[in-house]
Amino acid sequence: MTSPANSPALARYLAFRRSLPPRPPLERRTVRVRGIDFAVYLTPAIDGAVPLLCVNGGLLFDHKLLWPALAPLATSRQLIFYDQRGRGETGVPPGMQASRIEFDGGDIPALRVALGIPQWDVLGHSWGGGITMLGAAAEMEAARSSVNAVPPIRRLVLVNAVGVTGDWLPPLHEAGLARLSGAARDRLAALDPARLADPDLPYHAEYAQAFFPAWFADQLFAANVNAPLGNSATGAVIAARLRRQGYDWRDRLGEFLRDAAIPTLVVHGAADVLPLSEAERTAALLGEAQVVPIADAGHNPFWEAPDAFFAAVHTFLGGAPLP
Repeated sequence: MTSPANSPALARYLAFRRSLPPRPPLERRTVRVRGIDFAVYLTPAIDGAVPLLCVNGGLLFDHKLLWPALAPLATSRQLIFYDQRGRGETGVPPGMQASRIEFDGGDIPALRVALGIPQWDVLGHSWGGGITMLGAAAEMEAARSSVNAVPPIRRLVLVNAVGVTGDWLPPLHEAGLARLSGAARDRLAALDPARLADPDLPYHAEYAQAFFPAWFADQLFAANVNAPLGNSATGAVIAARLRRQGYDWRDRLGEFLRDAAIPTLVVHGAADVLPLSEAERTAALLGEAQVVPIADAGHNPFWEAPDAFFAAVHTFLGGAPLP
């Protein structure tokens, strides 16, 4: 392991982790939703607190991308994680080759209903931020014809979320190469991002591992984190479709989220290779949103700048105004 003295971000993270109480246990449930058995994981309920759904990104990965990273939020509310369709321990959807990220978005309101939760907050990271926005739009579309007086989503948190169009994807490979050096750069440079338009799971998994250190602002910190191995064929189909066809969610999100005026925190590591300008663009589209840049952090501010990240999220979810 790199000495914390050589990596300010690693030193911050280790000091923050030492300050935490023991993390709570996760209860696993199987929840049948839209013809699929979803693996759902819950921390203990907190009386009087709205639960928080946490939606991981990565497309090839399960909920472990955010657990136990987000465990500090469990001190004030119940956290709910789940493995998206065809990831982790959740069943593969029928017609898997037709999978699209919009189907993931539609699972969010269905999961809330199946769990018997009238209202929750939702946090999404990276591609999970995109799923969160699509899910919130689906919730608000359904709410228009509902007699329920309680809005299904109280607050949204988007953490280094993907952009509302796919414009950020083509430059990402070069941005990753510019961030890396030595063997890490050579590994990524040997891969062709054009091949990600095909749903070849081993290639998608290799590319994700090669790109992983580029998500960090501090490369010494990155060297101390094992890159996860993606193993979801469903996720590879979705990722390939997004690469091949592109996407533009502006009309749908503008129609169903702007008028809903859901208070939204758009928190973004200022040194992410996914540019901060995408966070600002998203906030402008959603309207009732505040951008909070996290200095000296890349794509995972809950690791590289945990004090600033968790302070902002706790404050926002608690309803207090952010500075």
